[in-house]
Amino acid sequence: MKQFNNKVVVVTGAASGMGREYALEFARLGALVAMTDVNEKVLAETHSMVQKITDKYTCCEVMNIASQEDVLAFAEKVKNKLGNAHVIINNAGIGGGGAPVWAQDMDQFQLTMNVNFFSVVSMTKAFLPQLLSNQEGAVVNVSSVFGLIGTPGTSDYCASKFAVRGFSESLMVELADTPISVHLVHPGGIKTNIAKDSKNGAEFEEKYLKTSPLTAVRIVIDGIKTGKQRMVFGHQSSLLRFLTLLPLKLRNWTLNREMSDLRDPEHYELLSAMGEK
Repeated sequence: MKQFNNKVVVVTGAASGMGREYALEFARLGALVAMTDVNEKVLAETHSMVQKITDKYTCCEVMNIASQEDVLAFAEKVKNKLGNAHVIINNAGIGGGGAPVWAQDMDQFQLTMNVNFFSVVSMTKAFLPQLLSNQEGAVVNVSSVFGLIGTPGTSDYCASKFAVRGFSESLMVELADTPISVHLVHPGGIKTNIAKDSKNGAEFEEKYLKTSPLTAVRIVIDGIKTGKQRMVFGHQSSLLRFLTLLPLKLRNWTLNREMSDLRDPEHYELLSAMGEK
């Protein structure tokens, strides 16, 4: 897809960070933007910013992205208000529980998978008929550099982003003979608020989250235009990509050493106590 003027672009997680920048940038490019997020107040701010850029129709919906019923209703609303979607940006996500496996309960694993992975499946299935009806379209699924490599204290998050990767790579093959392109995005170190709720979120942000969301969004849009199927970018993404080439034992040692200062001592006291039982 080479241009987006008068095309319908759907963005999830549009209230802030990369999601907001997707909505604003596509509005600048002349698209009809449909945006959704669970945060009503901040989504309204994004919608207001979009309306200052364009006088074209928009669609704004507060929605629980993890609800399949809500996703199907949103897809129908977009179609009725704006027409069939041309591009879907599956951007919504949460940072996960921020704890090692033994310190994290199953409810957190389920929540992270529902928001980060199953919502991508639901959105894709809901909107794919619209893209096919247009005989033109792009599905953009946002994984993470943590969808390339497992890191400590992020098992639920990594699992969800690895799942997005596997789903997207399969979808690429399945849609290879159609006019629909599939793009898998692995951002690294983007300066968003995704880590704000974790115990060491501020420390993690200061150390790793450096790349501006707008820079990331423009890389993705260029990738859609050129048909690039995998995009890996952002602060320290090259280093993490290099680590995937190392023997697993050496990679694990390197990651353990690099991220040891972000450990919560209480989690490892719990691990010791478990071993004493």
